Amino acid sequence: MAQTLRWRGVDVPVINLSAAVVGSGAAGYAAACRLHALGVQNIALVTEGVHMGTSRNTGSDKQTYYKLSLCGGTPDSVEEMAGTFFAGGSMDGDTALIEAASSAGSFLRLAELGVPFPHNGFGEYAGYKTDHDPRQRATSAGPLTSKYMTEALERDARRRGIRMLDGLLIIGIVTSDNTCLGLLALDTKKLTEPAHGLTLLRTASAVWATGGAAGMFEASVYPESQHGALGVALEAGAGAANLTEWQHGLASTGFRWNVSGTYQQVLPRFISTNSEGRDEREFLLDSMTPAEALAMTFLKGYQWPFDARKLPGSSIVDIYTYIETSVKGRRVWLDFRSNPTGLEDGFGLLFEECKTYLEKSGALFGTPIDRLKKMNPGAIELYRTHGIDIEKERLEVAVCAQHMNGGLAVDRWWRTSVEGLYACGETAGTFGAYRPGGSALNSTQTGAGRAAQHIAANRRDMLPDMDAFNKAALSLLDGKGALALNVEVAQTDTLTPLLQNARRRMSRCGAHLRSQKDIQAALEQCTNDITDYWQTLRITNPEMLPDAFRGYDMLLSQYACLSSMLAYIEAGGPSRGSALILDDGGSALPGVPWKCRPYSNTMDGQVLETRLELKNGKPECSSGFRPVRPIPQRDLWFENVWREYREGKVYE
Repeated sequence: MAQTLRWRGVDVPVINLSAAVVGSGAAGYAAACRLHALGVQNIALVTEGVHMGTSRNTGSDKQTYYKLSLCGGTPDSVEEMAGTFFAGGSMDGDTALIEAASSAGSFLRLAELGVPFPHNGFGEYAGYKTDHDPRQRATSAGPLTSKYMTEALERDARRRGIRMLDGLLIIGIVTSDNTCLGLLALDTKKLTEPAHGLTLLRTASAVWATGGAAGMFEASVYPESQHGALGVALEAGAGAANLTEWQHGLASTGFRWNVSGTYQQVLPRFISTNSEGRDEREFLLDSMTPAEALAMTFLKGYQWPFDARKLPGSSIVDIYTYIETSVKGRRVWLDFRSNPTGLEDGFGLLFEECKTYLEKSGALFGTPIDRLKKMNPGAIELYRTHGIDIEKERLEVAVCAQHMNGGLAVDRWWRTSVEGLYACGETAGTFGAYRPGGSALNSTQTGAGRAAQHIAANRRDMLPDMDAFNKAALSLLDGKGALALNVEVAQTDTLTPLLQNARRRMSRCGAHLRSQKDIQAALEQCTNDITDYWQTLRITNPEMLPDAFRGYDMLLSQYACLSSMLAYIEAGGPSRGSALILDDGGSALPGVPWKCRPYSNTMDGQVLETRLELKNGKPECSSGFRPVRPIPQRDLWFENVWREYREGKVYE
């Protein structure tokens, strides 16, 4: 007989699990598969939609996976790769070391599962250089690398018979004394039933693999199906790290996709038009010579993320694109059908690196679309499958949020500050200001493996005490569950305009351009939205309940991020990463029409940690800096490592 918990006259189902993995992307599937392989088999992968999320639905020209070098004679080491991660700033040394040490095994496991990473006839996995990468550690399976990863891991999970709880949206974490006892979910298939689909999962171990806080920005390359659930974890007491740190870059808007790499290296025309798509002009030439514009366009391929260090430099393209779209109200496009100004009489204006690259690629000819066909035909087909034929039409682009480098604060086992709650993938705040391109895909696997190892070694068959669980679950039901029952259904939907305004606010104030004054104003508006949310919320039918909870989660995430950004600015934080700090007392940069704080690495030795509290429904955040944890000194004498391994001390 199925277990239930009686609450307000309804029976809420209870599912007992040794571990629950929340999220069905590359990190979630990896965690579930690793748990099962390590013998933890009473588990479930919990997801609001198996085919939703970033891993399955995003990519770029050739989506990068970053790993230890596995080809040729170029020297590399775990220590050196860890140093590359650590040098990005505000990243802890122990997690940097683990990301490096676990990269080869994680990568080869994916290759064995069938992810088509290219190798030569001798079994060497060739590499190339990506952004912030001193070696050639990057590899790719093409534009859909993370999709292939997710599909391969899903096949493995299904072969293993891992339970899939599809259509469950987690809306709360059952806790007592800062310890995870379970999860509260909405079964989206049962929203019209008396309990509105409320479901409880009783578990002592939960792995949070819900991706970044994707729904916060209006200008976003995250797929519309990706929402994130950072707010749920923050509300449960989990601390966060480096919520200031994001990546922003050029992306198409009709179909959300990063226009990095080859899309830039084939030298498309950057043009802007009025709102009707007319009055076409090459706006980069307003401030650059044709040779400079060609150079900056090519370099955007290597240096795709907006980067405060590259002003002056290739990130001026992002600034000028933002001015056209957000200041002048125009639209910006990439046009691959004809050459930009400067190539009318051949390729003589190209700087040597660009010319050599195209020449070695056999693409020093024709138009941008001709060059793209030669170098990366899949990049053209990708858009065609989504109704955009870049052989025949322009591609609209904007500067968009792309990746959250911060997230939930974790230790070297990817444990959060809530006992029993782990975080991996983009949810975990393991990266600081800068990271090599493709390291996020590596992190989905390394973090998932660490969480699984720790659970298997220390929490294998733990179940929360039934009385403690029932008490805490009833308390959560009286809070979050009651909201589900009491949301007012009316003819007018107040949710949609509220969230549209909130996303617009975040793109305006908390994206790649930030100022203290604007963030303070945005925080005040966000506070009011959260405080009044449930009292003023109106939905038009019960099927909107999941959107209501996602919206609340998004606002909590937004509040925490804006609070962190304000704390960073008030502490004198400089421009860095994908954020330019506007300041009337700052400096003028060539081509940038605002005064700003110059780039500096003065904060790179610190991590900004943030905690969220709700007091009578009103949010409050506390933030503070701590020193980064250094790269550990280790005893690598084999006999000592072997002894500690035999004794199980490596999992402490």
